[in-house]
Amino acid sequence: MDLTKRQLAVLQFIRKFLETEGRSPTLKEIAEGVGSSAVSTIHKHVQHLMDKGFLDRSHGKGNNIVLSTDAAPAKEPPAQDWGHEESKRARSVPFCGDVAAGQPLLPESRAIPLEVPTCIHRERQELFVLRVRGDSMVEDSILDGDLVVLQRRGDYRNGDRVVALIDGEEATLKEFRKDPQGVWLIPHNPDLSPKCFAPERIAIQGVLVGVMRSC
Repeated sequence: MDLTKRQLAVLQFIRKFLETEGRSPTLKEIAEGVGSSAVSTIHKHVQHLMDKGFLDRSHGKGNNIVLSTDAAPAKEPPAQDWGHEESKRARSVPFCGDVAAGQPLLPESRAIPLEVPTCIHRERQELFVLRVRGDSMVEDSILDGDLVVLQRRGDYRNGDRVVALIDGEEATLKEFRKDPQGVWLIPHNPDLSPKCFAPERIAIQGVLVGVMRSC
């Protein structure tokens, strides 16, 4: 899959940093390495590289940025715009409103169709889209206003990023973990704390499979 020049520069810096330093770079180090003054912009480039399959999260201690094990070699960006060709392979997915504390999801019968590119949907079924409100998952490069693509599944694993419905009323995007104490909903923001709920209070609506935002 082709990359923009900026995305390619970010990817090449991360690869070199991992080789020379033996650890994952921080977003600030990436920004300095590619000559950017905006860490929020680097957030976006890193997420796009994850969406395209070049980067991943370790999901271990620190949730570090790592190279995807099955990524194809990155090619130099072509002179033409590849976005038009990609958009022809997009698919309409229901947009079910905002995911924000204090309100349930919009019923799919009232949802608005939204185009999701192939690099995200990958022919998955049972997809829907929500808009993120808030910064509880900022350390996962999920920012306020982003559109998140989710998939309904029969089971969910510890470490999944999910949209959970609390008491049938409050929808929230968090990391999911279940243990003998109950169901933990874990934010990825150092200013926020995990919360534990009785399993009967939580209904998982879907697991995160992609993020969309404008560059």
